[in-house]
Amino acid sequence: MKAVIAGTVVAEAATEDLVKIEGNWYFPPASLTEGAFHESPTAYHCPWKGDAQYFDVGVGDDVVKDGGWSYPQPIPSSFERVGTDYSGYVAFDRASVTISE
Repeated sequence: MKAVIAGTVVAEAATEDLVKIEGNWYFPPASLTEGAFHESPTAYHCPWKGDAQYFDVGVGDDVVKDGGWSYPQPIPSSFERVGTDYSGYVAFDRASVTISE
């Protein structure tokens, strides 16, 4: 699967390497395009996943503010609910980032 912004692939991985949580595909850290992710100061806390890290995502003039997010250190009990350790995996705002196979 691919995550694309304005024609630029910002993440790409085999579907079996992704994790689907609450309708969002989370891409593994190794699949992210280097230089396309910049930490955002936006804060969010999910009661069952923990503290999120948001990212401004893109390259050049095509950057989506808070276009991606990750749980660098999820609450360990969430692994059972999700079925795997998804630490550092990144999901994308589907209104701004195209996810396709």
